[in-house]
Amino acid sequence: MTEISFHFNAPDKLVYACRFARKAQRSGVRLLITGPADILAELDGMLWNMMPQDFLAHCRSDAGDELLRYSPVVLALDARQAPHQEMLLNMGGAVPEGFGSFARLVEVVSATDEADRRGARTRWRHYASRGYSITRHDLVSKAD
Repeated sequence: MTEISFHFNAPDKLVYACRFARKAQRSGVRLLITGPADILAELDGMLWNMMPQDFLAHCRSDAGDELLRYSPVVLALDARQAPHQEMLLNMGGAVPEGFGSFARLVEVVSATDEADRRGARTRWRHYASRGYSITRHDLVSKAD
């Protein structure tokens, strides 16, 4: 069964996603990031503009097969387009289709965007009602 965790109180979800992707890559975990097109486009630009020592090899899900095979981070509108099923980072407001095929799912929740927080509560209830065990990570308490 997919391990699900919610990372609450992210001051900036996109900055947090970049840090999370860097940590996943350094751990040798392949990551698929899903969300709306505008968020993925902004995240793509941010990943390309990281400091050289923090560079994250990544591609979009419509890249060629070889690039998809070797990229540790893939950006996809649809999680079902994944070249792997290791870890899924959801940057969208809905439960990602096909999340159950991944070993791990991570949901990132804004510290200040109330609509995002309401959506996260809805997704939490969705997963819990289907019997998934959910781990909670409060990013504010980790900053102390």
